[in-house]
Amino acid sequence: MRGLHADTGYLLYRLGLRSGQLFNAFLQESGLRLRHYAVLRFLATTEGSLQRELSARLGYDPSAIVGLVDDLEKLGFAERRPAPDDRRSRIVVLTENGRAFLRDTDEAGRRVTNELLGPLDPAGREALHALLLRIAEDGLS
Repeated sequence: MRGLHADTGYLLYRLGLRSGQLFNAFLQESGLRLRHYAVLRFLATTEGSLQRELSARLGYDPSAIVGLVDDLEKLGFAERRPAPDDRRSRIVVLTENGRAFLRDTDEAGRRVTNELLGPLDPAGREALHALLLRIAEDGLS
């Protein structure tokens, strides 16, 4: 019988848990969680996003997105605005405070990644990232 570490899926699951724990620990002081951080990072790549698009792109339940955006609005990191092409719809936009928060947390995020990937040399990290991107593009779109 194979051991748990012989199963790549299990290893990815465990590393995902560890990564989430490390990110949540570094975010703890801000009152945010990794899910909030993911929304902010996504919004930083757009001019605004409908909540249903956030849900689809991040893989979060639509009801969870509502609560995450509410939290980010309370902190002044995001805001809902009328959609330019449909005034009945609202888009979520990253605020300047949200951008500043992301800039301030960049170094901490790199430290978390460095801790998680410590056993790998730079070439190994690049190779792992490239492989994960290939899997993600196929399986997470």
